[in-house]
Amino acid sequence: MKNKEVVAKAIFDVVKDDLTLEQVEQLLEYPKSEEHGDVAFPAFSLAKIYRKAPQQIVSDLAEKIDDSTFEKIEVVGPYLNFFMDKKKVSHDVLTTVIEQGAHYGDFDLGNNDNVPIDMSSPNIAKPISMGHLRSTVIGNSIALILQKVGYHPIKINHLGDWGTQFGKLITAYKKWGTEEEVRNDPIGELLRLYVKFHEEAEEDPSLEEEGRAAFRQLENDEQEAVNLWQWFRSESLKEFDKIYDMLGITFDSYKGEAFYEDKMNEIVELLEEKHLLKEDQGAEIVDLSAYDLNPALIKKRDGGTLYITRDMAAALYRKRTYDFAKSLYVVGNEQSYHFKQLKATLKEMGYDWADDMHHIPFGLITKDGKKLSTRKGQIVLLEDVLNDAVRSAQEQIAEKNPSLENKEEVADQVGIGAVIFHDLKNDRLNTFDFTLDEVVRFEGETGPYVQYTYARAMSILRKAGFTPNKEKNYALDDKQSWEIVKFIQGYPEMILEAADKYEPSVVAKHAIKLAQAFNKYYGNTRILAEDEQQEARLALVYVVTVLLKEDLHLLGLQAPARM
Repeated sequence: MKNKEVVAKAIFDVVKDDLTLEQVEQLLEYPKSEEHGDVAFPAFSLAKIYRKAPQQIVSDLAEKIDDSTFEKIEVVGPYLNFFMDKKKVSHDVLTTVIEQGAHYGDFDLGNNDNVPIDMSSPNIAKPISMGHLRSTVIGNSIALILQKVGYHPIKINHLGDWGTQFGKLITAYKKWGTEEEVRNDPIGELLRLYVKFHEEAEEDPSLEEEGRAAFRQLENDEQEAVNLWQWFRSESLKEFDKIYDMLGITFDSYKGEAFYEDKMNEIVELLEEKHLLKEDQGAEIVDLSAYDLNPALIKKRDGGTLYITRDMAAALYRKRTYDFAKSLYVVGNEQSYHFKQLKATLKEMGYDWADDMHHIPFGLITKDGKKLSTRKGQIVLLEDVLNDAVRSAQEQIAEKNPSLENKEEVADQVGIGAVIFHDLKNDRLNTFDFTLDEVVRFEGETGPYVQYTYARAMSILRKAGFTPNKEKNYALDDKQSWEIVKFIQGYPEMILEAADKYEPSVVAKHAIKLAQAFNKYYGNTRILAEDEQQEARLALVYVVTVLLKEDLHLLGLQAPARM
């Protein structure tokens, strides 16, 4: 039972003729200073009911409340301040986490309902750049958080694997490419061919028509074009998977744009059936003025379909396939208007489940103060950044702990974890700057700092040879441990907030604060002192390791036991 619930129950037993339990709980506050207790009840709202001064009301309440479950209750002006029974609360909290382990803070809110998450979505034949990092790691963390509260996330990598660029690529490969060069360096070679096509097309504009003709062959299922496209796609995916393996991220589906190519006609037919399509200067649109939005352009003048048509086909397919409770799109903030139009168009079609679709926007990453660009020569490759981060971690580990047995594995976990954590500790809507030296640091609000704190706590437990026992009466009453106990007690609420807001930064900030609180405790307490509370202190250290490891897991990071 949370501290506020215990206090609310004690007050409600006295005021139940005048206030509901819920009303009492809503009035309770957490005092800013620990001198004013753990929970405070302000009596201002009772002044009208009892026709007394608030100070008199709290004095009367203090006499009537059963104080046997509290350390003490104090009257301070119009406030009634409650000091919890530290031994009882710490025992309850520590025992609960020891019993539940990593499942502490689990909920079954989702009833195992499906939640497709559209995330990452790189373009075939182009490298995964730093620009793809946010969608990938935010989507993965949201999936893990939703799983913790009882949903069944389905991670969908909606690949950019269709369009006229593939006609250009087929043309370029047939003119200047070789199978061996593509196999040796798929993304690099395919990108080189694509760039060469555009350079040559500036000198010879007829190449553009050749590219369009090659794409028409692909659309018409002509074997050679289809075989080349499938090969480019599979070679690209092998390269992508190397990076996803580094990040420790997997997907449940790689259905991209091409998959929905034959499903768009149904959307156009449904819009026609429902009399929603209108002609406008030769194009076909859906009027969204009822939603204060510009018209949705469904078909261009030349009959070509657009992104919104494809996304409507994808939304309908996902509803039919997964019967989702929610459908999430982890896509940059700049696409917000597109998703408003997408939802509004589906609502016009009578699909009320469009209300369960949510765009999860995020801000940009800048690198060393400059906006990342995908223009030629300005791509910052994610693989390069991850490798640089691992090298930086290797150097620091060699300096700190040269005899560490599995230092290469740990350097991977720390370096890559540092990049992921730096992204996720920022509120997702914020734009932030990425500077490698600040990211891979063992001090400050970083992933390596949290991982190092976990390893330090594990080292204490190994040194003491401690194994927790849920039957033992672990109880603490000192001020230093109380701060951590209260923090642990609020863990389930933190999980609910992160899930409700689709906000991994809530978990990352919790991990930082818990690591800071533990390091303060470690610096001010002789944890291994041989006295009657030694085992209880070790139980607290153990519980901290459980929560730090789970926080790191929910962010997609590993927790090395030695560093």
